[in-house]
Amino acid sequence: MQNSQEINQWNEKNSIVNGVASTVVLNMSNNYFALFAIGVLGATNYQVGLISSLPQIIGLAAIIICSVIMGRLNEKKRFTGYSILFTRLFLIGMFFVVFLPYEYRAWVFVLLVGFMNLPGSFANLSWQSFIGDLIPDNRRSGFFSERNKALTIAGMIATLAVGLCLQMFDKSNPVPYQMLFAVAFIFGLIEVYYLNRHIETKKELPAQKRKSTVNWSVYRYKPFLYFIICGLFFNFAWQMAWPLFSIYQIKFAHATGFWISIFTVANQVAQIVSFKWWGRMADKYSNAKMLAVCGVGMATAPVLTILSANMIYLTFVNLITGVFVSGTVLLLFNQLLEVTKEENRGSYIAQYNILLAFVGFVAPQFGVYLLEQTSMDTAMYISGSLRAVSGGVFMLFYFSIHKKRIFSRKVAVGH
Repeated sequence: MQNSQEINQWNEKNSIVNGVASTVVLNMSNNYFALFAIGVLGATNYQVGLISSLPQIIGLAAIIICSVIMGRLNEKKRFTGYSILFTRLFLIGMFFVVFLPYEYRAWVFVLLVGFMNLPGSFANLSWQSFIGDLIPDNRRSGFFSERNKALTIAGMIATLAVGLCLQMFDKSNPVPYQMLFAVAFIFGLIEVYYLNRHIETKKELPAQKRKSTVNWSVYRYKPFLYFIICGLFFNFAWQMAWPLFSIYQIKFAHATGFWISIFTVANQVAQIVSFKWWGRMADKYSNAKMLAVCGVGMATAPVLTILSANMIYLTFVNLITGVFVSGTVLLLFNQLLEVTKEENRGSYIAQYNILLAFVGFVAPQFGVYLLEQTSMDTAMYISGSLRAVSGGVFMLFYFSIHKKRIFSRKVAVGH
């Protein structure tokens, strides 16, 4: 019989390999959706915006359904594995999209990307709850920083290999993209295999818990409510620029698949060298305070990007941005787990993801709307300004929860 420490080590090892496979899938497919849509399928700015936003609104419905399902599960591994598998099956559909009549290709591809997030949201929500139960509190910062570092290294290698391969083909040639989708699907199968190797302890749920659906009472827990407000504001400012970066790099700077890969690799190199530092700083100063730093740092990306269309310069900008992206990814997830109660964590995560999906739909569309109504410079400046403000919002969140903790300690000692 394995003891709890051996089980934790086994789960951490398999989680890293599972994450590496997942990262390779994303870096072989999602990173090139915009380039494929514009260069091969002739997508418009609006369709490029939908590639970022449509998955979010579809994911919104999926998360509501998933939260109902998860409220009745005492084991999450099988459900998570099937969700991932069905998500990866959409890559096969993308392989065949180029055989459709030209006028339908872009729209069908946009719909595939969007509806892929139906099982994808199931997978994301169930994995967050699943891994949150498996990893002890005292291991989270250390483990997730180590895991994110390994995942980023894998993503960097995959992205660099893809970029070198795409350089050998014309940017309008669909064949290399079809091969990417096929290989990504194979790695998706590996991803599911290693997820199924985790050891999960079956939990007996109270009868009333099994009958519950969406638990709206989570909003009465003040730390979670405050985090929701700050996190959604930050994500709106962050995600509104996502389609703008793709449009600027491909249409304004005329980046090829090779340079898109170089931008991504530069971003990932910065993440690799900074993950552990963010983990240490979070342990020392708290997730909330360091998220304020991330907000201000992320504000520099849109402003710096539009200063030049030079490829080497844009690579340097992505290198700088990667430092703050690593902090954002690590700290947002850790802070979410910190403000949720263990006995009902799935409901907290579900509510957060429901609202995040709505923001994820509106924000990219708002970014594209600003681009169409004003200019690329104006849209980027607005995004940067909102990101900077979000840093201040997270600092207010830090002071809020810090003050509450001080008050709780005083009450505990009888003051």
